[in-house]
Amino acid sequence: MADQAFVTLATNDSYARGAMVLGKSLRNHNTSRKLVALIGPQMSEPCQTVLKRIYDEVRLVDVLDSGDTAHLAMMKRPDLGVTFTKLHCWTLTHYSKCVFMDADTLVLSNIDELFDREELSAAPDPGWPDCFNSGVFVFRPSMETYGKLLQYCTEHGSFDGGDQGVLNGFFSDWATADISKHLPFIYNLSSIAIYTYLPAFKQYGGNAKVVHFLGKTKPWSYTFDTKSKQMTGSAQEATAHPTFLVEWWTLFSSAVVPMLQEQYGDQPFYSGCVESRYSDTVTFESAQGTNEAPFAQALEPQMSSEERKQKWEQGQADYMGKDSFDNIKKKLDTFLK
Repeated sequence: MADQAFVTLATNDSYARGAMVLGKSLRNHNTSRKLVALIGPQMSEPCQTVLKRIYDEVRLVDVLDSGDTAHLAMMKRPDLGVTFTKLHCWTLTHYSKCVFMDADTLVLSNIDELFDREELSAAPDPGWPDCFNSGVFVFRPSMETYGKLLQYCTEHGSFDGGDQGVLNGFFSDWATADISKHLPFIYNLSSIAIYTYLPAFKQYGGNAKVVHFLGKTKPWSYTFDTKSKQMTGSAQEATAHPTFLVEWWTLFSSAVVPMLQEQYGDQPFYSGCVESRYSDTVTFESAQGTNEAPFAQALEPQMSSEERKQKWEQGQADYMGKDSFDNIKKKLDTFLK
């Protein structure tokens, strides 16, 4: 299977951490395919080195310096810079078939069977199921397709401002043409969809093969206590099930952090791992920054039931605390008995 590969994209050090965990999770579940990481020029040397230890191929992708058609298209549509970068995965023509996976995904079991699917196979997006979510998709590298995608970008742009809008516009018949290209949701389980349909998650969640940490707050935005297996972060922004977040952090802290420590040596770096369970601050690292310093934020005081109700109505439930899935399930179980 040397001509098939899983492909991801990391444009900076923060997303590199996601790519490291993704790569490790694929390795841990014994994939037989190659692993490829496309990286941006802003990535630090230590992160590049760690990625090279995990991935078979690490390729620098810089649209602005490429001098090819992507550069020319970029001049006409500078708003789609990251999208053009992601579309470079179609230039990996030394592979016959690939599965692209966003750096904020985590593999929970072997998914090599995805290579039995054809281009463009993807799972429905929970926000609009007639569109596919571009966090996981099967494709065939092709310079011809790459050129057509760039032309589409230049002429039509993206209806959502990103790669998902472009790809859904280009592969516009996905919803109706061939049901075999609809991947089951378990291959791209959106973490934010869990709370919108709890009974379905209770019924099918145990079969999940890939979890996708959608939303502004990524796993690496939290702080993780390696002893207590507890996370701290902004409860208002929490959009992922705690079980999956703990799984991400357990893999990151045990398999990735030691490699990062080896590369950084005496140079300090922020891992997000702590060993003190009790703290009066919540530590964060920006998901978009490359090497930004952490900052602290005071823990929120206890809310009244009325305030808590308002938070729920505003979509700001305390998913990491009182309103966690486990607590909701316990409450439901008492009513259903």
